[in-house]
Amino acid sequence: MAKSLVSILVVDDYEPFRQFVASALAQNSELQIIGEISDGLDAVHRAEETQPNLILLDIGLPTLNGIEAACRIRDLSPASKILFFSENRSQEIVEEALRSGAAGYVSKSDAARELLPAIEAVLQGRQFVSSILSDHIFNRK
Repeated sequence: MAKSLVSILVVDDYEPFRQFVASALAQNSELQIIGEISDGLDAVHRAEETQPNLILLDIGLPTLNGIEAACRIRDLSPASKILFFSENRSQEIVEEALRSGAAGYVSKSDAARELLPAIEAVLQGRQFVSSILSDHIFNRK
């Protein structure tokens, strides 16, 4: 019996990074990109329309930043899992992103190595935070 495809919405305002993500995901036949968006508000609307299984979401987006978009998406597409990817390594931003309902956070500088494992973890219901961030975030006390 064939597994169903995982529908993915990719949201990043930097086209070369969206192309990198599309190329990385094309290696897995179970993952299907159903849209590429460059704006936070457009991402909210597309998530509501398509109800994707997974949304890969950048933080720094025009019109509506990724964290604000995630909060709106949680209401409009509650079954969609959200995985942030960003160059922002601020502890406060990472924590705020995870509090917004996201299941994970990948540093763009680690995306080549960690994006697919992050997607797998998030789809299995586990939280994922890039290794470059996890020690700092979870062992700060």
